[in-house]
Amino acid sequence: MITLHGFAASNYYNLVKHVLLYKGISFQENLIYGGSDELLAISPTGKVPVITTTEGLNLSESSVICDFLEETYPTTALYPEKASERAVVRQIMKIAELYFELPSRRLIPYALSGTDAPESVKTEVRQVLKNRGINALSRLCKFSPWIAGEQFTMADIYVYYVNTIVNSFGTSQLEWDVLAEVPGMKEWNNKMSQLAITHKVEADRLTNMPDFIEKVTAQIKAASTK
Repeated sequence: MITLHGFAASNYYNLVKHVLLYKGISFQENLIYGGSDELLAISPTGKVPVITTTEGLNLSESSVICDFLEETYPTTALYPEKASERAVVRQIMKIAELYFELPSRRLIPYALSGTDAPESVKTEVRQVLKNRGINALSRLCKFSPWIAGEQFTMADIYVYYVNTIVNSFGTSQLEWDVLAEVPGMKEWNNKMSQLAITHKVEADRLTNMPDFIEKVTAQIKAASTK
């Protein structure tokens, strides 16, 4: 059986969990937080998520894990058959990760510590979101009805969990409804949030949040006293 290592407050952990549930793959969860020696023993960068396969192989990085799951369990496909269409799906995923999620992630430390990000940081984040993320995704995404077209794909799952960071931290820190800037994205995002698997993943996330916040708060306090 596959073991999914990490914690449910992590959007990338939840992304992989959604894929496992969608494909009907049997798995167990191992609660583990970033930076621990236990995690470093299975993840070369000390990041979550990590999976341990039935053969004992440890794999990290969400996109790598997702590709492994698709290739190993192809029956419930999350990529189109044509190579060109698969490439478009991966292009959407990569752009969302680099130019939507990554810049928004810069705002997390300020949000979690209850402070306002410096205006210089906000300006840089806005520029990347607008000039790279919003413009590119507006050109690529179809939402007809799914993000890449008629077929529900890995990009639907991937971008939905990328958007949790954009929504939670980009919107609050920037006072900007970023998803509304991409035509059709808010409606699609709302539809994704109503899926049964999404409800399951979200319930587990909410259960984990108090413990996660407690650990993050303790780390912030420890760092401030050094």
